[in-house]
Amino acid sequence: MVALLTLLSVVGLSYGVFFTPLLGVRNVDVHGAVVLTDDEVRRAAAIEPGSPLVRLDLAGIRERVAAVPRIASIEVERQLPGTVRLLITERVPVGSVKLPDGFHLVDSTGKDYAVLPTPAPGVPELLLTTPSSADPATRAVVGVVNELPEKLRPDVVSVAATSGADVKVTLSGNRTVKWGSADDTPRKASVLLVLLSRPGTTYDVSAPDLATVS
Repeated sequence: MVALLTLLSVVGLSYGVFFTPLLGVRNVDVHGAVVLTDDEVRRAAAIEPGSPLVRLDLAGIRERVAAVPRIASIEVERQLPGTVRLLITERVPVGSVKLPDGFHLVDSTGKDYAVLPTPAPGVPELLLTTPSSADPATRAVVGVVNELPEKLRPDVVSVAATSGADVKVTLSGNRTVKWGSADDTPRKASVLLVLLSRPGTTYDVSAPDLATVS
């Protein structure tokens, strides 16, 4: 009888945990939302209240939330007795591209992930035809912007390219920098900082060992 009662108790408890709201989802906590609202993230996660916590499809939740363009990464955690934590990291723009439908935000991977009606504050304009992480020109421009030193960033007005090897940076004061490819960007930036102490409107650091000012 004791063994039978024990077995029935285990079966009943297991059934309650796996198939009833006994340990079901009561709260979905969102952490890391900045531009997105917590409710927008919850809607993307699509977690039904009362769903048994132990049976949640965490991979499915991650996939649904990661499909939101503004979200760069997502972690999902269960917390007994009835909480799901969604820890998200939103994409941060490194620049914006002006297209007919608005200003497209581009992140450090080259992904075009959002559109604004006005220029994004605090980031340079990226002069690109088709912003995409698969586009060589986009990758080159983003590669340069990602590695620019903080001292130089406030002077950057725009960054342009039509291929992966012809990046041009426009600085305040109508100064142009011929950058070439994104290769050796830290070295090129160091050389440029020295060259900027000289008067000129065009700075060529595409070959940093043979840089020129005109």
